[in-house]
Amino acid sequence: VIKQQQNLSRSPDSGARGAANRIAWGPHPMKLIAANSNPTLAKAIADHLDTPLAKASFKRFKDNEVFVEIQENVRGEDVFLIQSTSFPANDHLMELLIGIDALRRASARRITAVIPYYGYGRQDRKVGGRTPISAKLVANLIVTAGANRVLTLELHAGQIQGFFDIPTDNLFSTPVLERDIREQYKDVAKLMIVSPDVGGVVRARALANRLGADLAIVDKRRERAGVSEVMHIIGDVEGRDCILIDDIVDSAGTLCNAAAALLKEKAGSVSAYVTHGVLSNGAAKRVDESMLKELVITNSIDPDTVKAKCKKLRAVSVAPLIGDAIWRIANEQSVSSLFE
Repeated sequence: VIKQQQNLSRSPDSGARGAANRIAWGPHPMKLIAANSNPTLAKAIADHLDTPLAKASFKRFKDNEVFVEIQENVRGEDVFLIQSTSFPANDHLMELLIGIDALRRASARRITAVIPYYGYGRQDRKVGGRTPISAKLVANLIVTAGANRVLTLELHAGQIQGFFDIPTDNLFSTPVLERDIREQYKDVAKLMIVSPDVGGVVRARALANRLGADLAIVDKRRERAGVSEVMHIIGDVEGRDCILIDDIVDSAGTLCNAAAALLKEKAGSVSAYVTHGVLSNGAAKRVDESMLKELVITNSIDPDTVKAKCKKLRAVSVAPLIGDAIWRIANEQSVSSLFE
């Protein structure tokens, strides 16, 4: 009994993971379940935690209706359902909602929706008359389906946390990106962290402060969704290795235009680090043909579908970050301390 109590306080990094030592998770059982959006990331999270993915089936009827079957007993357990609502967004969202409903009806003790990429997050406010706030609608759907908690990564806007009426943890990819930048760039003093627009300054400044690097801002004008024009650069980038920081790359037009503008101002090189690689509508080709030296994304959205199309693309894993957050939630420990 004493040995079991000692194991309860151990963290994943102390060697207490593993199916043979399940008591390390805490006083309640827990299980990981993966839907179809990103099975590679789900498997990496499970491997990081040394616990197997629970058996579950996410299938389609002939008319494309979603059918979910949880193939293990989850009664009284702490369940983490891993599903990004990436392309095809509506299909993956329905898998998430129906999966949550299946778990609720199977009497899971607590259901945490682990959403590495929160689709519809860019529609977080009314942009004109008679337009929706879809980020709030999706939050309502997740809560109504029966989720008790949400764990997500790098929301497009911080206020989306408040759209949920349940506890919501928003992780930041900054530690993961910082680690990779330090490995790739030995002379940090030569770096210039660049926000591709005014709205991303807080995100870029946080990374610049961690690295001890300077900050520049791209002043841009967006005529319509997916189309932007660089106006001018705020900051002296001459001779500096510039790193563009953003949360989402979709068409990649903003990043490519910003890279051209920075090199026009005599920057030494321009790379981009982005959390969510949506990369739609020929974005991969646009990046390859751009002046970007490299585009680094995380695997919050499965990067395998675009890797073959983009030679400048590289992915870093957020599985350890999400896995550590899951462990902390399961053991009722602080999640925010991951970023201190």
